Amino acid sequence: MKHIIITGGAGFIGSHLCEAFLNSGFAVTAIDNLVTGRKENLKALQANPAFHLLVHDVSLPFDEDQIPGLNRHGLHGILHFACPASPVDFEKIPIEILKVDSLGTIHTVDLALKYRSRYLLASTSEIYGDPLVHPQPETYWGNVNTIGPRACYDETKRFAEAYVSTAARYKNLNAGIVRIFNTYGPRMRLDDGRIVPELCRQALRGEPMTIHGTGLQTRSFCYVSDLVDGIVRLFNSQVNVPVNLGNPVERTLLEFATVLQKITGSTTAVQHLPAREDDPKRRCPDIQRARTLLGWSPSVDLEQGLQLSLDYFQSVL
Repeated sequence: MKHIIITGGAGFIGSHLCEAFLNSGFAVTAIDNLVTGRKENLKALQANPAFHLLVHDVSLPFDEDQIPGLNRHGLHGILHFACPASPVDFEKIPIEILKVDSLGTIHTVDLALKYRSRYLLASTSEIYGDPLVHPQPETYWGNVNTIGPRACYDETKRFAEAYVSTAARYKNLNAGIVRIFNTYGPRMRLDDGRIVPELCRQALRGEPMTIHGTGLQTRSFCYVSDLVDGIVRLFNSQVNVPVNLGNPVERTLLEFATVLQKITGSTTAVQHLPAREDDPKRRCPDIQRARTLLGWSPSVDLEQGLQLSLDYFQSVL
């Protein structure tokens, strides 16, 4: 049985990955310190004998004896997805974020090298900063403020990419890097602070929908099942260059709010808040590399994905 480790496995994307790999016949160890991850995200998986949750901070060294799958199956791969990723977290736990993508990357790479396993790093569109090139291809180096309030996230992701690519170059690490663009869907935290859960919660409660800045800044919204499909394809491939995964349909935040109002029947107004510092004005992935190397492109449109998300958020509320 092929055994993989998914760090951040109790989080939004991580829990969906655990489910996908278990359904594909893998043994899965999820590692999460539960700072932002939640055990209830994994509730349906706990009875599966091929699944194990280890509550541990990946910024600290591993005790391999606490990972039963290593003795039983060895290690086929590691997917390093542990890292809080919302603006709210950037303000509350910046040091923890810096540690998980620096020390956490070092520890997980060491483990992958020891077992000669496949390694997949969760990077982000944030490494492009406030981009000057549209859409953003993987060859673009970015426009990032190294000392700004988002630096704890985007700069440590850039470090993680540098560390993983260096280990691949000099230590023969079998590594892939996925640059994730705005993703949404069930299991997002309602207090996440990102645009989808924030506006969905407000629309469901009949509250004004708050948008930071003018609302003319753009995002490209990818439903989580599409993202997971791309990640699984990348993990199972031999692709070792960074790959953008996201929906190439670019929308302003005001357009997003209009779609949400249509679906929910909400008549509440949009309320503008001060813009967040270093908030990207445009964000849209060039996914030609994913199409060519992985045969991947998203299939869930915004209206369909939002309805599925709203059903989940309503159940949580």
